[in-house]
Amino acid sequence: MVAGKPEQQKISSSEVSVFAKKMELLRAEFRKAVIGQNEVVHRLILAMLSNGHVLLEGVPGIAKTLMVRVVSVTTGCNFKRIQFTPDLLPADLIGIVSYLPGKGFEVHKGPVFTNFLLADEVNRAPPKVQSALLECMQEKQATIGNTTYPIPHPFIVFATQNPLESLGTYQLPEAQIDRFFFKLLVKYPKFDEELEILHTNMTIQSFEHFGLHQVTTPEELLGFQELVGRVHINPSLEKYIVSLVDATRHPDKYNVQLGKYIEYGCSPRASIALFQASKVQALMDGRTYVVPDDVLAILHDTMRHRIILNYEGLAENVSTDQVLGELAKKVRVP
Repeated sequence: MVAGKPEQQKISSSEVSVFAKKMELLRAEFRKAVIGQNEVVHRLILAMLSNGHVLLEGVPGIAKTLMVRVVSVTTGCNFKRIQFTPDLLPADLIGIVSYLPGKGFEVHKGPVFTNFLLADEVNRAPPKVQSALLECMQEKQATIGNTTYPIPHPFIVFATQNPLESLGTYQLPEAQIDRFFFKLLVKYPKFDEELEILHTNMTIQSFEHFGLHQVTTPEELLGFQELVGRVHINPSLEKYIVSLVDATRHPDKYNVQLGKYIEYGCSPRASIALFQASKVQALMDGRTYVVPDDVLAILHDTMRHRIILNYEGLAENVSTDQVLGELAKKVRVP
């Protein structure tokens, strides 16, 4: 056993088989309600198994909310939705302490006390609300009055934001953005997919019409998260992950030309997310060990929101995805 690392129990073939069957059932349920968006659905499942929060960015009407509802129904997890608005208060999120004559003080817990929280148009809420959400995301707890209450496990925030509008929106704090495991870009459906959407959509039929079934439980989901932790990753790949993150901080060291547009590189949370998500990616492919392609498969979604570009980069319309594209080519496995 390597010093400082606990010895891991090996994953049995039966555990891999059960996991694979559950994931196929989960994807089948998604296909009932969500047309296309296969990559986004795959990433949502990855995040769920990694116990990581997700920021979904895309124009209105492309099934962002629907996908989160499907996740909650198929896993049997509690689900609550908050429409973030400029007049939202922290108490609307976490709850309040009220006084009732004859009963005394009572705590009324807010919608954040759930398993899956949909923060719709998260960038419309003021900084005080973002600060309250920050504690929930990082500490998995909320403070009401003078008392701190734990939030049930699993707890995952699925936040959406519209990239088109700036009126009535607030810039999300960098500390909060960093706490999102993935930032997913939800794109328009393909032509054939949209033809199918004409006959299968939430405008002409109810959510219940899709006939979704629960295929797993919150307890089983926690068990899958533990299973992911036992996926093997070679020390050389651990160094590879850290090198990818280090290249955002010291691009000259790796000859990344677009690195000149980086103001601030990724935090250690990027390394942790790459480490965890690559294990899930491996298990989703039926392997109990990580390969370099697993790391590269989730590189952009894990790091695009953690790189801060300088003014020159913004003026040149350079995207963080472009930077990560070059970085993936320049950084090699040790």
